[in-house]
Amino acid sequence: MQEKVSKNTYTKILGEIIKFHRKQTGKSIYLVSAESSIGKSSWRELELGLRKDINLSTFCKIAEGLNIPPHKLLKELNDKLGKDFSFTDIEI
Repeated sequence: MQEKVSKNTYTKILGEIIKFHRKQTGKSIYLVSAESSIGKSSWRELELGLRKDINLSTFCKIAEGLNIPPHKLLKELNDKLGKDFSFTDIEI
């Protein structure tokens, strides 16, 4: 049985992953946001898991700013959410 997860849960976990990788690169929020064409305040919201939803183009910009292929970032998110997680079961 798949666990129902709120949007807040997956955006918070994605935010933690984003922050971890940004710190690994040694980049400031200002620098990584400029390199990815995402506003500084928007990047901060992403790291804090405050964004309600993230579209594919934003997800790809995040990966680009972190120098990570999007599929690897998605896999890391999937691994942290667990094998029973499904995006189709997200409670809105």
